[in-house]
Amino acid sequence: MQLSVIILNYNVRYFLEACVRSVQAAITTLDAEIIVVDNNSPDDSCEMMRNTFPEIQLLANTENVGFAKANNQAVQLAKGEYVCILNPDTIVAEDTFTQLLQFADATENLGSIGCKLIDGSGKFLPESKRNIPTPMVSVKKILGNKNSGYYSSLEENEIGKIDILVGAFMLMKKEVYDAVGGFDEDYFMYGEDIDLSYKIKKAGFQNYYYGKTSVIHYKGESTLKDKTYAKRFYGAMQLFYKKHFKRNLVYDVAVTLGARLIPLVSPSETSTKKEVQKYIIVSDSAERFKQIQAVYHPKNCVQVENLGHFFRQIEGEKNIEIILDNHFVDMKDSIQIFEKQFGYYKILPKNSTFIVGSDSSKNRGEVRLLSEL
Repeated sequence: MQLSVIILNYNVRYFLEACVRSVQAAITTLDAEIIVVDNNSPDDSCEMMRNTFPEIQLLANTENVGFAKANNQAVQLAKGEYVCILNPDTIVAEDTFTQLLQFADATENLGSIGCKLIDGSGKFLPESKRNIPTPMVSVKKILGNKNSGYYSSLEENEIGKIDILVGAFMLMKKEVYDAVGGFDEDYFMYGEDIDLSYKIKKAGFQNYYYGKTSVIHYKGESTLKDKTYAKRFYGAMQLFYKKHFKRNLVYDVAVTLGARLIPLVSPSETSTKKEVQKYIIVSDSAERFKQIQAVYHPKNCVQVENLGHFFRQIEGEKNIEIILDNHFVDMKDSIQIFEKQFGYYKILPKNSTFIVGSDSSKNRGEVRLLSEL
């Protein structure tokens, strides 16, 4: 088997379904499997997986064992030569895995590969490619220095060597994952991806960033960005620092204070306010247009049945929300439209009865259920 795609879920049932459907479309020409691990979600994620995707292997934990342990559980079951660690709040293009596997097979001494991640508004996420967070880099970042060196200077659409990748999307050979011991289970949430990337690099493998394919990472769905997040994130950074760097009193004090003080002053995020004047529904189906129209403002909805007309339709428009029907516009084209940042975006996944999207990487996304006509 070529590939095992591992999706760890917690309480994001609709985003998980959208993610799984995008992965299914992306592995149709591959010898691949999907493994979903659920960390005891209080919603109906497991029920949805059993009813909607009975052919997909589901590992349902009876408690939340954390990111590292849950992914390690799944990798033990994986049959693929390569494994891809994937967040449930992501959408992949139809050719994402084929591109990356071709690159992987042609690259010697390969560690892990990451790709270009964008948020739900189409903005590039700089954590897609990071440098090693040395003590000095960590201190500068904690102090808010924009030139801290935390992010790589590699261009977002380039392909190149990189140190640290993000756990929302990491593809590597299973033997590499096993060789470095997988994710360190001392981390419960955050920092595991930094630690794994660094262990891979220290083991003599080379990590890569592949900027020729883009993946949507709604980001705000997996975890809300608030004081709890800040506390866990800087606590994870403190653990990483202690594990991998020699003790230095000045840096140790700075990172420790940052881990304790930053959460106290980090503001909780508020919902993003928006003003939509027109909803543009890109679909070739009159029935689906009516279903989507029914959950928005019918008088402000416009149907576009041709992508060429779509670009003309939105020219000069402001305050628009674009709903892309995945039955008509595939995920790759949808992602490319996202990247143009025309407005707000939502997707109707193929064979689904809901619309998903997010206007900010810092807030919860939006799910709208379609009513039957």
